[in-house]
Amino acid sequence: MSVTNTWRQLAARLGVEHPLIQAPMAGVTTAELVAAVSNAGGLGSIGAPYMKPADIVQLARRVRELTDRPYQINLFAPQPPPSKADPSRMLAELARYHQELGLEPPKPPTSPLPSFEEQVDAVVESGAPIFSFTLGIPPPAVLERLKARGIVILGTATNVREAKLLEAAGVDAMVAQGSEAGGHRGTFAEPFEAGMVGTMALVPQVADAVRLPVIASGGIMDGRGIAAARVLGASGVQLGTAFLTCPESGASAAYKAALREARDDSTVITRALSGRPARGLTNALSEAFGDKDALLPFPLQHAATGALRSAAASRGDPRFMTLWSGQAAALSRGLPAGELVRQLIAESERLG
Repeated sequence: MSVTNTWRQLAARLGVEHPLIQAPMAGVTTAELVAAVSNAGGLGSIGAPYMKPADIVQLARRVRELTDRPYQINLFAPQPPPSKADPSRMLAELARYHQELGLEPPKPPTSPLPSFEEQVDAVVESGAPIFSFTLGIPPPAVLERLKARGIVILGTATNVREAKLLEAAGVDAMVAQGSEAGGHRGTFAEPFEAGMVGTMALVPQVADAVRLPVIASGGIMDGRGIAAARVLGASGVQLGTAFLTCPESGASAAYKAALREARDDSTVITRALSGRPARGLTNALSEAFGDKDALLPFPLQHAATGALRSAAASRGDPRFMTLWSGQAAALSRGLPAGELVRQLIAESERLG
């Protein structure tokens, strides 16, 4: 089947003009960003893994007020209970930064993840036509429930083994997350090092290994990346960092400024912020805790650093903020989201 046909088939399956997906980015998703991408012919995404069910429904309602086109909601697959760990060492490490910012001493963390089952209930209630997940595979009963309602399901794989597991689970398409991608690594079947395959190597191998549409993700910022992904066998693309500097993005001014100043070597894979490997711009937090034995397991580290990260964000202090970013952040443009989608499509079409 030709590249053009697979591209069109995935677009039709998603109900969009172009299978160009705005990556679901927790913490910076706004209804305006989601709607702008969908209205321009792509697929807008709500990154909802930390959101309470009522907030998911509310945000989805706002998206629907702004667009009548398809969008998706993304969740983390259910995570095993975090292993027991003494938080005292990490809290002591964080205390000096809390003192520097005039904050109360850090408190023992509890899991920030809401009930997955209740989040799924919210997805169903929202009426979103597409559901995606990462960090694992939801239980079969959940996938069957969503499929029974006609909801299209997308999973995330970081190597061929995970892609085959997703196909066996019955997803409709899968995101092949290359090592260049920003944010949490989606690896779930093996140690995360086994999922550090670059997009250019990952996409064709996954496309050859499964019969489902493959969506390329990681390092794609312009039409050149989209065209390359199509040649490699991708039926669609997912871009995250490219949309972070859009005016509709919920990223703070300091975050956007850091992205604009980024270089090709400005990112690092770190567990410092959440306890799970994720790619972001290097800052004081990732440097200080990058190899600490005191790091807590995910998602307790996320909760432990939450007050510090929130305070830093409110003050525009990038030293202690969450600055998830892919390796190609230097190619960011800062255009309105709809205009960016249109330019990306035009650029890729010129390249064939």
